Amino acid sequence: MSLYLCLFIDSIPRYGVAMSQVSFDFQGMSVVVTGGARGIGAGIGAVFAAAGAEVTVWDRDPAAFTGTWHPALVVSADVTDEASLAAAMTQTLRTVGAVDVLVSSAGITGPVGPLWECGADDWRRVVDIDLTGAFLAAKTVVPHLRERGSGRIITIASIAGKEATASLSAYTAAKHGVVGMTKALARELVRDGVTVNAVAPVMVETELFSQLTDDFIERTRALIPMGRFLTVDEVAATVAWIASDLCGFTTGQVFDLSGGRADY
Repeated sequence: MSLYLCLFIDSIPRYGVAMSQVSFDFQGMSVVVTGGARGIGAGIGAVFAAAGAEVTVWDRDPAAFTGTWHPALVVSADVTDEASLAAAMTQTLRTVGAVDVLVSSAGITGPVGPLWECGADDWRRVVDIDLTGAFLAAKTVVPHLRERGSGRIITIASIAGKEATASLSAYTAAKHGVVGMTKALARELVRDGVTVNAVAPVMVETELFSQLTDDFIERTRALIPMGRFLTVDEVAATVAWIASDLCGFTTGQVFDLSGGRADY
């Protein structure tokens, strides 16, 4: 896994990173992205594909793929269903031969409001997709990575996994769980050549905004010291770096993408 980072200082945009200024080399690598049909997952897949990786998208709604890039494979997979993921893994190995990197990106925000107004079914749905989905995806891929003696698992957590986010109790609980699972799995795989890390973004402006109220969006923006939302390209660049050889000695860590909101 290689990464070449080229930044042209005089032309760096005021906000964010322009992916045309960042070059990665993942030739010969196979990357699986759960929830990769749209949003952050699709943006991450696009960066890996542009860098030469064979990217497989596992998504519950593969017809919703919105990328302008070309995955090696798009598989129908429900991250809450172990049998569905096992079938996706079998199809992936049959098509691309191996998996080197798992990016666990599938997730939902869930209802916005105080905990006492959150229905039990809504709570279970958020936890099932965001936390259990990350667990089952890792469980599906880990035996293959251990057998190969190398690999990367990168989970998409959230700032809500580092500190409390009012009005998103189910999401906050699930993302705290993702962070804890990431750290535990990293310890379990530390001698197997497989690193496990997470990224903790603040809100990224994607179609998930449609699930949120305008008031919640503006209150969330006000919490970010940089005064803006994170971009998909910035998330994707960080994930690609974690997947590279340059991040080979780091595991069990949560990489902050909060614009100064969390300084720990």
